[in-house]
Amino acid sequence: MKHVTIVGAGAMGCLFGARLAEAGAEVTLVDVDAGRVAVLAKDGVLLHDDAGERRVALNAALAADAGPADLVLFFTKGMHTTAAARSVAHLAQGGAVALTLQNGLGNAEAIAEVFAPERVLMGVTDVPGDLEPPNHVSSHGSGKVVIGGLVPEAQAHAEAAGALLDKAGWQVVVDPQVQVAVWEKAGFNAALNAISTILRVPVGGMDNAPCRRVASAVLDEVCAAAKARGLELDRERLDSRVDFGLANHKAHKPSMLQDRLAGRPTEVETINGAIVRLAAEVGVATPVTQALADLVRAGEVQGSGA
Repeated sequence: MKHVTIVGAGAMGCLFGARLAEAGAEVTLVDVDAGRVAVLAKDGVLLHDDAGERRVALNAALAADAGPADLVLFFTKGMHTTAAARSVAHLAQGGAVALTLQNGLGNAEAIAEVFAPERVLMGVTDVPGDLEPPNHVSSHGSGKVVIGGLVPEAQAHAEAAGALLDKAGWQVVVDPQVQVAVWEKAGFNAALNAISTILRVPVGGMDNAPCRRVASAVLDEVCAAAKARGLELDRERLDSRVDFGLANHKAHKPSMLQDRLAGRPTEVETINGAIVRLAAEVGVATPVTQALADLVRAGEVQGSGA
């Protein structure tokens, strides 16, 4: 895989684009903002990580202008996935492999409506990244990427994509049971991000007994829903992730809270909302996850003045 198109030039898109370009890939960043595309095409990405600060040249384009690609990497917000996939449908016709590392559930399935399911990869990452618009991205510390096929036939493409990401400096795990990792990250986000958004506090503001009880109830529901769908999540690992986050990321504002504070729509429908919907399909009740989703939705209605 040599030619990589990244759809969504936010923090993660710029970070992955810059690191992949440094690793020798021909990278094109795709965004809907023509002004940002012009800046990125002219100035590249200003990357600041543990190796220092440098400017990385790469290509940038609107979706319709993106050329042929071997790999299409999606980093848009979940509510934009369907539109993003359709915007680069011409790349699917060219036989590209698609990979989503987006938050939430349902992204890979939405992409598979445009790209053939046997060419769709999915996964999760804990790589940190912060963007100072329009093109300055910072990332410190190590990061892990877990990827696998949406369907068994897609797994054949995971090794090549994983090798490319490994060359860019990340710890990569190719896992045929990647759905477990995706659900576990969605569960972690559902347990903490919605509470943070509703209370308008960073992660450290949830390190108390009431918030822990709510988060634990969400994880109970997520694990039950996943099990009913044939996935066995590691509850002990999830609890450890929550404990670690509360203890070590006290100042962090989850992206859902950042969206709320900025007056933008949140990803609640692809996180808490998606868990509620997928649980209902298999007859599992999720009252706490549902309540958190509705409170986030209510905040969006208030913020819109509707």
